[in-house]
Amino acid sequence: MTTHTFSTPGVSRTFSTPGVSCGHCQAAIETEVSAVPGVTNVSVDLDAKTTTVEGDAEESDVLAALDAAGYPAALDA
Repeated sequence: MTTHTFSTPGVSRTFSTPGVSCGHCQAAIETEVSAVPGVTNVSVDLDAKTTTVEGDAEESDVLAALDAAGYPAALDA
């Protein structure tokens, strides 16, 4: 699992990303989501098929970024 750490950690939210299966998936998600304003950390867990995002970004913006990366997601309950 690779973690992208930025300036200030914040609220942590985990999204179900069932389509992730390899390092390319992980890199695509990390690149796209880290560009969302307010995201301070992105971590993709290939085994659990989840993406954890920290910061104060809008949930809808993170979901849009995941979709743009090619990995439609849902916020885990």
